[in-house]
Amino acid sequence: MTFTAVRQLMGLPVSLDLRDGTEDDAERVFAWLHEVDLRFSPFRMDSEVTRYDEGRIGADGISDDLRHVLALCQAYEDQSGGAFKAKLPGRGLDPNAVVKGWAVQRAAEMLRAAGVTRFCINAGGDVVTAGEPADGEPWRVGIRHPDDSHEVCAVVAVRDGAMATSAAYERGNHIIDGRTGMPAFGLLSMTVFAFDLATADATATAAFAMGVDGVEWAVEQPGCLVHAVDSNYRVFRSPQLPVLT
Repeated sequence: MTFTAVRQLMGLPVSLDLRDGTEDDAERVFAWLHEVDLRFSPFRMDSEVTRYDEGRIGADGISDDLRHVLALCQAYEDQSGGAFKAKLPGRGLDPNAVVKGWAVQRAAEMLRAAGVTRFCINAGGDVVTAGEPADGEPWRVGIRHPDDSHEVCAVVAVRDGAMATSAAYERGNHIIDGRTGMPAFGLLSMTVFAFDLATADATATAAFAMGVDGVEWAVEQPGCLVHAVDSNYRVFRSPQLPVLT
């Protein structure tokens, strides 16, 4: 049974395409992502992230999920030499660059545990897939052109994998280089293909924050392939990336 649906969650559109799932499966995914938004949004005064950041709960009182997210943030900060930071001087704790990929990957694992084997979750352009939409066919995931929302610069064949893109075209210069405290520059877009969305999303954000140096860094991350466009419109692409067009 095929089921498709779109909801606005975590401040972005989340679409589900289940080729062997049900509406109940979709509702469990949406309920989980709604819970994540309530617990992890830095823009909600009553969220766990805000309460922890403001000292209303201590490190001993946070959930295992938040402890895991904070550990991921620290790992990517260390690996990127400080370019990726979940908390900058004068700003509150914002782990969203890790939370979205982690939460959507957890949703994918929920679907697999329920026996769903063919699906695609698209969270604001960051995508995780399983199986094939039809026998012998991959999921076709487009990489948006950095200047034109109606065009793609590549289409990638994805089976049991994930892709995430960091760029400035949707929310402006919102990605900050933690080493300087200034908006990141040097890249127009950074797309990372990995086996899970938590890795793809965090790696893409950290690499974008690093600028042009982030391309080589992202390529060196285990299991990651990249498609990047720099500010001079030069394209960098891993040869192994399964590009269709």
